[in-house]
Amino acid sequence: MDILETAAYDRRQRRNTYCVLLLSLSPFFLAIAVYFYLWIPDSSPSILAAAIKAAPVISLALLVLSYKGGRSLLGVAGGLIFSAGGDCCLIWPELFLHGMASFALAHLLYSLTFLSTRYSSPSSSSSLSYFFYLLLWLLGGGLYAFLFPFLQKTPDAAALTPGVGVYVALIILMATLAVRTRRPLIMLGSLIFMTSDLTLALQTFKVTEPLEHGRHIVMTTYYLAQLLIAVGDIKAAEGGDEFAKWKKS
Repeated sequence: MDILETAAYDRRQRRNTYCVLLLSLSPFFLAIAVYFYLWIPDSSPSILAAAIKAAPVISLALLVLSYKGGRSLLGVAGGLIFSAGGDCCLIWPELFLHGMASFALAHLLYSLTFLSTRYSSPSSSSSLSYFFYLLLWLLGGGLYAFLFPFLQKTPDAAALTPGVGVYVALIILMATLAVRTRRPLIMLGSLIFMTSDLTLALQTFKVTEPLEHGRHIVMTTYYLAQLLIAVGDIKAAEGGDEFAKWKKS
């Protein structure tokens, strides 16, 4: 088999792999379709509403487990499971702190995963990377400072104010380590996750009036972020510097 035949064979193998992965994502897309079709109002919290909301993320957790095995329970699959727990908690407003804690644990597991050897890149960080890291932390600090007076007005200010501070630090840490991986799917997923959380925070803490399609924006960006992180984790096993390949393509 010469070089051209080998390259063609590799392309066919990659194409087959992508087709299998796409088919494996069918439960996720079906669960999302059910969620948006039923669109149970926030004013009607129930176990059914919690299950429907968490189903897409649970399907992603099962997919990552099927590819990565039990060890991923301490990584992205575990983070997805904690995220599903957070989804369930946020159905009931009185469980907001519990939901935030679940998502904080999810970000911690994502962060630990992005530090693993599977995500190590042969390329050293450039000055541009360090600038972007700094930008993320300045953005996180600025956002928390902006939210602080609004947090002080909430009934649970004593617990919520430091809790949000810890949460912001963990999601910024996750995003920083995601950028460090130099993997486009992981980087995009982390940044979109931040966008989703920012949209939710502005409405939850009454910084802005509820947006007309605010919940649609939050949930669409949230599910997209989790999808990108899950698929990015599955593809991480391929190795190499994905960012470099992406720039060349």
